[in-house]
Amino acid sequence: MSTLKRKANVSAGENEAKKPKANGNIASFFGAATPKAATKTSASAPEAPVVKFDKEKWVATLTPEQKELLQLEIDTMDESWLAQLKDDITTTEFLNLKKFLKQETANKRKWFPPAEDVYSWSRHTPFHKIKVVIIGQDPYHNDNQAHGMAFSVRPPTPAPPSLRNMYIALKKDYPTFVEPPNKGGLLIPWADRGVLMLNTCLTVRAHEAFSHANRGWERLTQKIIDLIAKKRTRGVVFMAWGTPAGKRVQKVDKQRHLVLNSVHPSPLSASRGFFDCKHFKLANEWLMQRYGPDGEIDWALRPGNTTKTSPPKIEKVVEVVEKKDEGSSNKENDEWDSDEFESGDEAALEEALRLSQEQVKKET
Repeated sequence: MSTLKRKANVSAGENEAKKPKANGNIASFFGAATPKAATKTSASAPEAPVVKFDKEKWVATLTPEQKELLQLEIDTMDESWLAQLKDDITTTEFLNLKKFLKQETANKRKWFPPAEDVYSWSRHTPFHKIKVVIIGQDPYHNDNQAHGMAFSVRPPTPAPPSLRNMYIALKKDYPTFVEPPNKGGLLIPWADRGVLMLNTCLTVRAHEAFSHANRGWERLTQKIIDLIAKKRTRGVVFMAWGTPAGKRVQKVDKQRHLVLNSVHPSPLSASRGFFDCKHFKLANEWLMQRYGPDGEIDWALRPGNTTKTSPPKIEKVVEVVEKKDEGSSNKENDEWDSDEFESGDEAALEEALRLSQEQVKKET
């Protein structure tokens, strides 16, 4: 599959390339030193060193069966994550999970997200670039919805109810926030800015909520959360919405990291406190206190819009954009409502919106 070439090597709204993308374009600001509580740290402090990883050498140690079962991880998982998870994905449990997915395919049982998008979260948010972790649950289980990031959907799929509620809460935190055009729900810009949107189960059988639960994904994604908590020593923000997500972060060191808990944004629970949880603003206040102005997340999703308190100066650049394949869009569910829709860069967003508008015109 092909990619869209553009500034900062960030993917647009079309399907993810099977080749792992280069590490994102977020300015480095994380380092290895353990911070003192309530101490402001320079945003220009050196970033934690990236783990040295010889991928080719590691692949050479795999058995033929392991290479076959792990081809998706070898081809599409970002190397910063592969370096961290290489021992976990060679366990018997994980290999059995891969055998299960292989059997699902052999039995002509469709599953989501598309295989090349299962690890899209890793390519857009490399391990050493994480600022915020938003924990989701099951991928969307209907066509043209899931694409590997919790709560996010590709154009022209409209924002699901839970995401629309997230927009309402975000608007309360940042009145300057403007919802994406065409009821959009593409959250790739957040991922490119350091927001890891991670479902605890990474695949699901089409139209069958939680059908791939308890097959091995949960152990892997818990390891991911634990690794972040252990190795991102200067601290990140964890957003845990709902009881299941809250259980995932119970062991996170709250002196080192910021853990924000709330009810889930599902329409069935959002009115019980989510709309006024202020998580988006609290996250930025903590990040700026710890890392300075460059730690702030821009939550904007519309070209030309920003939620940053001090918008950066934008230099005029000339870009050459090559249009490739149009992307697919994909629906997640959660324990509150399994039928509900549900887990940057202006150039990427503009291109994604343009493609969705063209598709709408064709359909009408």
